[in-house]
Amino acid sequence: MAGSSPHTLAAELPIRVFLQKIWILFHVTACVVVGKTLLILFPEAMKRYILKQGEKSRMNQNPKFSYENWGPTFFSFKYLLFVLKVKWKRLEDEAYEGHPAPNTPVVTSNGEVRQLLAFMQGQ
Repeated sequence: MAGSSPHTLAAELPIRVFLQKIWILFHVTACVVVGKTLLILFPEAMKRYILKQGEKSRMNQNPKFSYENWGPTFFSFKYLLFVLKVKWKRLEDEAYEGHPAPNTPVVTSNGEVRQLLAFMQGQ
């Protein structure tokens, strides 16, 4: 696409994003189905695996987060929807040469969510 004209690229973007969303849907659904199947067949092994993944984010070090509270939510339908929402949102944050930059949400130090352009302009 490096040699594509801006007009051609603009026409390709919606198709590209749509195909990427379909691929993400397929990939995340397959991961959730495999994960849920393994969770049913091998609950103890999956518990160890999920806890090992939690070590990377230091979630296990917080005594308020016990596995019993958050572990079973892995590979659930809500989990699937959340991961899809996050991954699809990231697609919207991609920037393309010759096109406006995405106006992504940012969080201020006060916890207020604002759009990047408004934040940069001090609004």
